[in-house]
Amino acid sequence: MTSLIPLCSLDDIPEGGSRGFQHGELKLLVVKHKGKVVAYRNTCPHLGIPLEWVEHQFLDSSGTMIQCANHGALFVIDSGKCVAGPCAGRKLEAVPFRIDANQLLLIGD
Repeated sequence: MTSLIPLCSLDDIPEGGSRGFQHGELKLLVVKHKGKVVAYRNTCPHLGIPLEWVEHQFLDSSGTMIQCANHGALFVIDSGKCVAGPCAGRKLEAVPFRIDANQLLLIGD
């Protein structure tokens, strides 16, 4: 049976910004960019470690790419595809979610 797990209000994530969350064992990152919201597991496909060194900072200095703080790999926000770095061609794992009444809800099993 599918469950909806409240994560946060969309207002908790600034436009052009990112935020990290943990739900049980699941570590994830959420980015709000150009009015669109994406959610991925907070795991670098290269080393399997969290992407950020500083809490909630997942974007490069231009705010247009997700960046791994460990080795600088760059990921396209909309697709999670790595376009630069040791994991080029691989992707971040998308996390299913839904938005309802300005709330971000994880879709769980």
